[in-house]
This record gives sequence, C-alpha cells and structure tokens, in this order.
Amino acid sequence: MFFIKLKHITFALLLTEKVKELSKYNIDIYGLEDKQYDYDMESGDAFFEEMEQDLIEHGHFKTHVILNKSATMIQLRFHTTGSVTLTCDRSLETFEEPIDSDERIILKFGDHNEELTEEIEIISRNTNRINVARYIFDFIALSLPVKKLHPSLRTEEDEFDLEDDEEEGTLVYTSGGESEEGEEGEDEEKIDPRWEALKNLKK
Repeated sequence: MFFIKLKHITFALLLTEKVKELSKYNIDIYGLEDKQYDYDMESGDAFFEEMEQDLIEHGHFKTHVILNKSATMIQLRFHTTGSVTLTCDRSLETFEEPIDSDERIILKFGDHNEELTEEIEIISRNTNRINVARYIFDFIALSLPVKKLHPSLRTEEDEFDLEDDEEEGTLVYTSGGESEEGEEGEDEEKIDPRWEALKNLKK
C-alpha cells in the first residue's frame, strides 16, 4: 500500500513539473492596455520533453516576444535564437544545429476560436490568457533544414540546398506587378520549342 501511494506522489510531482514548465509561456492578456509589451523566455530540454513530439529531444533557446495589442487584435512577433541537437540522416551521428527564427502570429478577437491561416487565428473575446509554447516550438521546427546533415558531411551543394530550404520556409506570400512580370518571363522561357515552332507556323 505504501508503494502505491509513493507512485501516486511521484506522478503528481511529475505532473506539477510539467505544468510549471509550460506555465512559463503563459501571457495574461486580460486588462492589457492597447500598446506594446516585451517578454523574454528561455528554456532547454524540459521544454521539448513537455511538447509531446519526437522531432527534437535536446536543445536550448531564448525567445524575445513582442506583443502589440489593439482593440481588435494582438500581434505577436517571436525572435528565437539557440541550438538543438539533431541526428544526421546519413551517418546517424548527433550534431548541434543553430536556431535563428523571426516569425509572427496575429490573433484577432472574435466570437470563437478558429485557425484561419498559418499566421492568423481568431480567439474568443473572453480569452484571459494565452500560452505561446506551441507557437515557439512550431517556429523552431520550421527553421530546421529539411535535410539533416552533420556539418562535416555537408558539401557546397548541400549548403546551397539548406539555404534554399530556409528561404522557402520563410516565404509566406508574394504580391506586386514586378513579381508577376517575373513569373511571366519564367513561363515564357519554359515554353516547349515544339510549341514555339507551331506558333511560328500560324504566323
């Protein structure tokens, strides 16, 4: 009987530690004035353990959160720096991958909770507190290269591919006449020579 009680106590302590770790990322928004607020957050292995995921086990990071509140929305910008431990896809050796992420989320006040896009969510007007742990983890995960290669195995081509992966990950949308013209130019270059010959015959 004593052993059973001890197990329950141990479980309760573990649960308390988990709640304590994730509570670091709570931001009370009830009563905030319409202005900018700054928050600094820091964590390591405990953070990744409590996020219930299998992508990252070890790491350390610091996140600076800038919160801009208005009457209709909350804008959150996350700048995260640090490093995580990854396993190389080729050699299966572990290595340290640096993190440098700068992303944002917009929370619009509404009648219910709903995710509109990757960048915009609706939250209830009655929300008193938000927890930003999931946002931080998602942005860290997005900043990681698709190909997980140990630095000693990377060639110039690999480095180029990794840079392309990072650029593709940060691109949300494009607009404007110049971009559209550029796309049209690229389409023209990709026209099959056989179709070009047919066009000439019609002339």
